[in-house]
Amino acid sequence: MIWLTWRQFRAPAFAVFGVLAAFAALLAVTGPGIADDYASGIASCAGDSGACRDFVDRFFNDHQGTFLAVTAIVLLLPALIGLFWGAPLFTRELETGTHRLIWNQSVTRTRWLAVKLGITGLAAMLAGGLGSLAVTWWASTFDQAAIEDFPRLSAMVFDARGVVPIAYSAFAFALGVTIGMLVRRSLPAMAITLAAFAAIQIAMPVVVRPYLLPATVATVEITPSTVDGISRNPHTGEMRFEPQAPDPGGWLLSGRTVDASGNTVESVTTSTSSGPCAPSSGAGAPGSATDPMTLCLKEINRLGYRQELVYHAPTRFWPFQWIESAIYLALAFGLAGFCFWWIRRRLA
Repeated sequence: MIWLTWRQFRAPAFAVFGVLAAFAALLAVTGPGIADDYASGIASCAGDSGACRDFVDRFFNDHQGTFLAVTAIVLLLPALIGLFWGAPLFTRELETGTHRLIWNQSVTRTRWLAVKLGITGLAAMLAGGLGSLAVTWWASTFDQAAIEDFPRLSAMVFDARGVVPIAYSAFAFALGVTIGMLVRRSLPAMAITLAAFAAIQIAMPVVVRPYLLPATVATVEITPSTVDGISRNPHTGEMRFEPQAPDPGGWLLSGRTVDASGNTVESVTTSTSSGPCAPSSGAGAPGSATDPMTLCLKEINRLGYRQELVYHAPTRFWPFQWIESAIYLALAFGLAGFCFWWIRRRLA
């Protein structure tokens, strides 16, 4: 049975692992050069925070397309495994009727299913792990450079790093197998598998992941580290603050501006004619003690305005990875158990 399963599976296995090998070789060739360019640029601007910030922005903008394309490959890999490995695994046998021939030999239904799930499922997890390992290594430079635009806890980066792609691949494979066993037609099973997996992947970072661990709730002063953007009406003096997590790379769940009494305010009204927040012709260096925005924020804080933030610190990356991986693996084993029950009780 093992030999037969391998004979049936070797063509798609060679195709996927061949593409992964070529992909990993490409990353191995380009990765060191990109890392050296980044290290050289940071070294050349050492001591000048403004110049380093400009360099990081240019560096990521120059490579953003490549970064997104490489990340997208790992994001799509589990879906492709479920689509082309999982869904057709049994529908191909069921459509042709060859499963009855095998069951009439010495091979039981349980053994037939166990061998097919075991060999192909382990290959799926191996493929997800290799893809994640290659991209996590290659993208380490970009993850450092784009920590504000694409923090590691953001859905796109999180789903393509660490150990979760392994669990995603196992779940996508088990999902495809289960749907194929229920639908019993290859093309409909593939379509349903793709739609179901995509819906789950979209829902996970919105509905489940924020609540895997208790979020941090903090009331902090309004500073450049807690503000992602400031909009101001020059006529009325109203200022609106777009909050961000205080720790670089943190995941902000919600944020609001509150006054000294703790009441939510949509905007803060400042004087347009006098005071630290009035338009000024002079300007200090950004972030310095004489920077008009720094002086204005100090005045706003003195009046008692604060930012109330609910967020996850960047140190939650690995706890989230392990917890979410456990969830997906549990779902994969649950689907496998359902397949064993279905094939023995319902499938004829």
